[in-house]
Parts: sequence; C-alpha cells; structure tokens
Amino acid sequence: MVAKITTGKTIRGILNYNENKVKESQAQCIGAGSYGIEHEELSFYQKLNRLENLQEKNSRVKTNSVHISLNFDPSEKLNKPLLAEIASRYMEKIGFGNQPYLVYEHRDAGHPHVHILTTNVQENGKAISLHNIGRGRSELARKELEIEYGLIQAESRSQKQMQGLKPFQIEKLQYGQTETKRAITNIVNTIVRQYNFTSLTEFNAVLKQYNVIADRGYEHTRMYQGKGLVYSAVDDQGKKLGVSIKASAIYNKPTLNNLEKRFLKNEQGRKLYKEMLKERIDKVLNSSPKLSRNDLEHLLKNENIKVLFRENQQGKIYGITYIDQYKKSVFNGSDLGKAYAANAITERLVTIDQLKHQQVMQNQNRQTQLTGPITQQGEHTNLNQRILEDLLQSRRLDNYVPGQLPKKQKRKKKRGQQQRF
Repeated sequence: MVAKITTGKTIRGILNYNENKVKESQAQCIGAGSYGIEHEELSFYQKLNRLENLQEKNSRVKTNSVHISLNFDPSEKLNKPLLAEIASRYMEKIGFGNQPYLVYEHRDAGHPHVHILTTNVQENGKAISLHNIGRGRSELARKELEIEYGLIQAESRSQKQMQGLKPFQIEKLQYGQTETKRAITNIVNTIVRQYNFTSLTEFNAVLKQYNVIADRGYEHTRMYQGKGLVYSAVDDQGKKLGVSIKASAIYNKPTLNNLEKRFLKNEQGRKLYKEMLKERIDKVLNSSPKLSRNDLEHLLKNENIKVLFRENQQGKIYGITYIDQYKKSVFNGSDLGKAYAANAITERLVTIDQLKHQQVMQNQNRQTQLTGPITQQGEHTNLNQRILEDLLQSRRLDNYVPGQLPKKQKRKKKRGQQQRF
C-alpha cells in the first residue's frame, strides 16, 4: 500500500474535485466518519458545511485541509466495504479517528485506490499537527495495515512496479466537449505529479500534448513582472481557446512559485534517467547516416521518446526538447550535451529535397551498372550492347511487299540511238 498526503487551505476545492469525479462516473463516495448519518444520505452542502464549520473555529490555522490517497497493488481485489474499513483504520492510526472525513473510491487508474478528505481543526478549535505526518505517523500506519489486512507491502515491490500505482491515463482536452476548468485541472495536476521537468518551457512541452498551455504573459506586462501564471486550452496549432484560468484558482495551486519549487526537486529526480535517454537517442541517430526530420520523429517515437522542435516565425529551429514517456522526464537538448542540442541535430538531418536528390542519384547509379555510362547525348557507349542491338534488329526494304516478285527494271534509251523494228 502507498499513502500520499496533500495539505491545503480550502476544503471546498478538494470536495469539488472528488464530487466531479463522481459526476463523471469515475468515483463513488463509500464512507463517512463522524457525520452522524450514512454517507449515502449526505448532500454536497452537508458534506461541506460539517468540515467548514470546524475550520471556522480557528481562523488562525491557514493550512486546514487534508487530502489523502491510499493506493493498492493492481493484483489486490478489494471490495468497497473493505476499502472503507481500511480507510477508517488508517485515520485512527494517524490521529484523525474522531475527525469528520469522507472516503471516495476512484476508478480512474489501473489499480484500486481511495481518496480521503478531512480537516485538522478539532471541535475544541485546536489543530492537529501536520508536521512530519507522512514520514512519521502515516508510514507506521501503512506498515501496520499491510500486516493486519495481508496487503502487498510497498517495500517488496520494485521501483518499476510501484510506478504502476500512479494514475497514467490523461485524456487530451477537447474544447467544448468537457467543462474546461475541470479538464485543465485534471491534466495539469496529473502532469505535475508524474513528470520530471525543470523549467516552464519543459512543463509546457508536456502540457501542449494535451492541448493546454501555461502562460506568463508578455515580458513587460504586470502579470509577468508579478510572476503570475494562467492556464489556457489550445488547439492542435497552439491557438488559445476560451478564457484563461488563474493558476491560483486550480486545485493544488500550480502557481509559478510552487512550480519553481518543483523544478528544483525534479532536477535531482531526473538525473537517474539522463544517460538512459542519451543511449536511446544515440541508437536512433546511429541507425542511418542520413535521417530526415520525419524519420527522426518516427524512430524516436518507437523508443517512447517525443521530440519537439522549437521554431521562430521564419521556420528556423532554435531549440529542441525530448520527452521520455517511459521515465516521465523532460530534457532540453542542451541539457543532454552539445551533440543533442538543436544545432547539432539539424546539421545531421537532411531535407526532403536532399532526400529526393539522393534517390535520383541512386537510380542513375543503378542504371549505369546495368547499361554502362551515359554520354551527354544520352547514347550508351557500351560497344557490346550496341552490336547486340544491331544483330537483333529486324531489317526490310521500304518497297518490299510479301509474296510479290521484284519488278523488271526498264532499260534506258541512249541519246541518238535509233529505234529498232
């Protein structure tokens, strides 16, 4: 079992996230603690008011919302009552047994998992400490529950297997078909959670694959100078659609300040995958002495690598980004080394016109091998070939008619010669 704890400053956003999943038939509320009535009978506002009433008892507590996900191995078949029971035991073990909380089973990934939302403000107004709750209380509770319920232990799984516990499927945003803010929220939060990127450019390289972009505005604008950030839906050509959404209005607050903290963390996380990515790129580059841009993109895709070329308005390539879909890591070409930067790669690539010229030359060389060299007049100089053609060529007279004898030639009369009788 893997437990992940996220804290925040608004319970409404967390509840909306889970309730939206219910509306999309991707989740179901399966339990409620300390509400006094069964979870099936609770309305949205009854769920929200119970938690917000506690938060109002101590306005000095700014971080007053807790969102927990409990993830289980894909091989474990756990029914809803058992999941609700494990969630209840977990909340008791981390010191939240008397707090009101809601449990949602999610079905948006390939493994069983539940989300739990609660507040750390108690009835007496005091706050339950969240300091080191993950490494301390949560880790101990997880290990005890794995033994108590016979769950597969997290330490027994390899790193690759544990990656399977993370939600992977992200649907490309279809503007006008789904609620835009909800779709952007799901895409942004999933990418932030799964991918290792170290700059806004790298972050956008992944976002654009799902028709979303993070934008700081123009350099001299007030938003840019104030480190503001908005998210927008875009079409396949990168054109913005609809109204932009402030980063602060999205659940988990993917603002520029928070992203920059993530950049530093990801800088260390992706180091493990750098050499592995370079080896796979080298494999493609060395597969042929001449590759077109389309060839490179296609061959790298087979290696689970997405390559993106950044071009100016004149079509000149000034940057290149590699997205390793296997290890969920993003690198600018220059971060991998000079050999993988835009200049070095474009020098190795050939254009479509060059490929056509090569094809023509190859065809001419093939024809020369069969018929000999060709002169400027287009005549073959292979003597043996000419003789053979002459021998095989059929010949006939222009006045020849089949079955007809040649006519007798009339004798010409010399001048001055008398006619004989």
